[in-house]
Amino acid sequence: MKSEDVARYLHDHPEFFDQHADMLALITLPDPHSGRAVSITEKQLFNLRDKVRALEAKLVELIGFGEENDAISAKVHGLAVALIAASDRAAVVRALYSHLGGAFAVPHVALRLWGAGPGDGHEFEAVSDAVKAFASGLQRPYCGTVTGQESLAWFGEAAAHLRSMTQVPLHESGGNCLGLLVMASEEPHRFYPELGTLYLERIGQMASAALLRVSE
Repeated sequence: MKSEDVARYLHDHPEFFDQHADMLALITLPDPHSGRAVSITEKQLFNLRDKVRALEAKLVELIGFGEENDAISAKVHGLAVALIAASDRAAVVRALYSHLGGAFAVPHVALRLWGAGPGDGHEFEAVSDAVKAFASGLQRPYCGTVTGQESLAWFGEAAAHLRSMTQVPLHESGGNCLGLLVMASEEPHRFYPELGTLYLERIGQMASAALLRVSE
């Protein structure tokens, strides 16, 4: 009889060890850690312990993710309150710079607006048609390298030191793009292509709504 025949028989007759429980005591397996032979019961215990350790590690990871999301949610909430309290466009812009540079610890923030009416300040400086087309075509915030991004010039002398950025399009309720919010960092992996953009999208939506409200 071949080993395959034995394996097939045991697979087809799972009740075998119920009827011959004493056989389990005779079965030994090599322990992958020590190399010594252990009983099948010990082997099962080892396997269960490994699974428990893996589950504990996963739980710790999930708790960490949850705490991180709670912290980000609190920062987004703080920004939302500040934007709601802003009574004019200058206050909205100050709230964006203050919270993104403060609570969110983003070292470099730039904003350009071309669809929220006339205004003063760097935020209303002219931008190229290429930038407008780029912002309008974004389905989600851009996250990645600064290489080839025209908005890099908005950061002046600091631009030479920046390595990663996110570009968040601002939209009217009808979908038309009214501006672009850009955050950048000297760290090459601060804004990477695989970064989740849920909170960035929400920040863009809140900023858009606030700017449109005070522009009316």
